[in-house]
Amino acid sequence: MIDFKKDLNQEQLDVVLNAEGPCLVLAGAGSGKTRTITYRVAYLLEKGVSPENILLVTFTNKAARAMIERVAALTDGSHSSGPTDVGPPPLGQGRIVLPWSGTFHHIAYRVLKKYATFLGYKNSFSVLDSDDSSNLIKQCLKDEGIDRTMKRFPSPAVLQSIISYARNAEATIEDVLDLRYQHFLPIADTIKHLASNYEKRKKAANVMDFDDLLLNWLVLLQQSEKIREKHQDQFHYVLVDEYQDTNKIQASIVRLIAGKHRNLLVVGDDAQSIYSFRAADVKNILDFEKEYPDAKIFKLETNYRSTPDILNLANDVISNNVKQYKKELRSVIEKFAKPEAKSFDESSEEAIYVADRIEELMNEENVSSEKIAVLFRAAHHSQALEMELMKRGITYDYRGGIRFFERSHVKDVLAYLRILNNATDEMAWRRVLSMQVGIGDVTIEQILSIMKDPMRPHPDPLLRGEGNIDLPARAQVGWNDFLQIYNKLKDAGEVGVGDLIRIMLESKYVEYLENEYPDYRERRQDLEQMAGFADKAESLDSFLAESSLQENFRTPVASLNNKIVLSTIHQAKGLEWDAVFIINLSNGQFPNERALREKDGLDEERRLFYVAITRAKKYLHMTYPTVSSFGGFQGGPSMFLEEIDRELVDMEGEGTVFNDGDGITYVAEDAPKKMTGFLRDIDEL
Repeated sequence: MIDFKKDLNQEQLDVVLNAEGPCLVLAGAGSGKTRTITYRVAYLLEKGVSPENILLVTFTNKAARAMIERVAALTDGSHSSGPTDVGPPPLGQGRIVLPWSGTFHHIAYRVLKKYATFLGYKNSFSVLDSDDSSNLIKQCLKDEGIDRTMKRFPSPAVLQSIISYARNAEATIEDVLDLRYQHFLPIADTIKHLASNYEKRKKAANVMDFDDLLLNWLVLLQQSEKIREKHQDQFHYVLVDEYQDTNKIQASIVRLIAGKHRNLLVVGDDAQSIYSFRAADVKNILDFEKEYPDAKIFKLETNYRSTPDILNLANDVISNNVKQYKKELRSVIEKFAKPEAKSFDESSEEAIYVADRIEELMNEENVSSEKIAVLFRAAHHSQALEMELMKRGITYDYRGGIRFFERSHVKDVLAYLRILNNATDEMAWRRVLSMQVGIGDVTIEQILSIMKDPMRPHPDPLLRGEGNIDLPARAQVGWNDFLQIYNKLKDAGEVGVGDLIRIMLESKYVEYLENEYPDYRERRQDLEQMAGFADKAESLDSFLAESSLQENFRTPVASLNNKIVLSTIHQAKGLEWDAVFIINLSNGQFPNERALREKDGLDEERRLFYVAITRAKKYLHMTYPTVSSFGGFQGGPSMFLEEIDRELVDMEGEGTVFNDGDGITYVAEDAPKKMTGFLRDIDEL
């Protein structure tokens, strides 16, 4: 028998013992959410509820496995290997522990394997992964007679993103384009036709993509009373984890399945809803009481992760959101130290401070490296720090993206600059030419053979359009596009490297970014950062040399066991570290300017800041540059810093700004040392 009173605090125990009917559990950060859910399931099993009558839905396979293993341990059942999205139900070594537990997609797959014929599919349907979907969209482009080698057009990845968001948000293609891809509005009808053809091709091939799994499950429940009643009769208890991350389709599925017994337990935290870009709808949790007027509301506010000082700050930050369930996180840990906030003249100084403090934590305060994390709003915010860490030989694990100089768009621009610097750089030529419309592998070889012609001592006249080059008509279009970019760079004369990159950002290369990548805005920001960074370079040759060294500056695998973490905040959700740095808390950067233009965007940005703060257990440092080393003046501190009660934060810093209740208070101290370069001198390396 489980001693629930001994194992749980009173808040958790109330949920476990009393969660009959529709219930909303508002689980604050670090409050034992997973523990509460698993003990609730164990309680139901102990009371004689059959595992077959429990539906437990999570968002990741990792979470599903963790819950299954915990329930198995609590009930002395066999440990399950856990579910997969396209596999059999989770089986224990001796018996089924929780046959209907897993991700939404995993459970949808199982249901559709049984009932696909009701929708006109065969039960032998296949599930497309992302690459499969992209390849099918390529076929749809061919059906439309759209040849992306002939003209610029959204890539399969971009089209896939548009179609997926529209379906999950239950929005029209036009709505999605207006919200996120306004430059594609003139071709909205073509995209709609492509989306329609994509659906027809999937049906004809008896395949579904991941979005179809959810949509078709919902259609089954809506259109077949028999199937809906079977679901409702079977599942006496429905439990949903991370409810703040559900989209409209998932919420509708849950509502229909729980329609008979009404024992619906949803667990989540509206203050941690940060995935609207994936069509997650925070209204699902905020409007739960409207959907279920008789709902019980439980709050888990006892935090087992962070010190009181960190939680006081988190509570203060999130209190500025109007649309929310009020919660007040309380710590069971002794006071330690106030969070700190500092400002710096520029990003390079911020990077030096963060690196210095990391070394202090590791060397003087015995904090192991893997318990230290640096978090940021966008991937390009980490650029200066990456350079400083590498200069000092501090290894790090990068989450939520790729190291800066390994990113494809960064390599693209470097390839153009390499050709400008060395017109016989064959690998740079191959990369640049492959981006041009109408130029494929055969044409690339043709152009390279002309470049290598021993009778042509240098290709520059050819690049100037002064020599003859016999190309097919469609390849000539791409070649002319390349020449436009190259000649702008060549004609720039004696300008800095940063200005050369800015020329790229005003060229046809931007069209390539917009058409190839769903996240083209973020990629453009990366390049704007790189331009500011390159302003420090002595010459194009030295900049390219250092960039190459940066790309190849690797630590041997054997020494990568103990690394600090660099991560976007989105990737950090659900994790925790002893020491957390939140960097680049600058106006225009965090909150993100684009998010501010979207409905309820400010609230979500503030929730993102709250998530970042609540990852910290003992040490919390917040920093921002007054002027970016990479992109010019950023306009001072984030509005989120200005909102903070100054009594909650250690203000020792260089010009840090806080709200003192009557206005803005500036604290000025000596600025830190300057960083003169982003790597050691090449001779040192």
